[in-house]
Amino acid sequence: MELYHLLKWLHVIGAAVLLGTGAGIAFFMLMAHRTRDAKTVAEVASIVVLADYAFTLSAVVAQPITGVGLAYVAGYPLTSGWIFASIALYFFTGAFWVPVVFMQRRMRDLARVAARDGAPLPDEYHRLYRRWFAFGFPAFFAVLAIFWLMIARPAVNL
Repeated sequence: MELYHLLKWLHVIGAAVLLGTGAGIAFFMLMAHRTRDAKTVAEVASIVVLADYAFTLSAVVAQPITGVGLAYVAGYPLTSGWIFASIALYFFTGAFWVPVVFMQRRMRDLARVAARDGAPLPDEYHRLYRRWFAFGFPAFFAVLAIFWLMIARPAVNL
């Protein structure tokens, strides 16, 4: 397999992992939250945090490496409008994802304490959940926009 196709394959796999893991995490957290059961939330949030570290973080690291390598091998300057816009959206997404990781960990910890004590989920958990939920939308749509930019490669003048 030539280098271009290898990098492209890795880049596409990484993008699929980012989108798929993000959507899966959001779905499972939403479903756990809807139960209002601290034990369920604690267990699901534990899995979500692990998935974010194992899958999302791996893809977050791999995407710029494979993307820059792919641009170089294909002869696209990183200042090409669609590449530059994709990079900007990547950092925009990261600005929402990094806080979400910390929110998930805190929600997990709050749910564990509530489950251990046989108590309902505390107000802090609910505040964090609302913020977590809100942070997901701009990040998700930015990832969709990056997918479009990578496929369409539109002429974007900067």
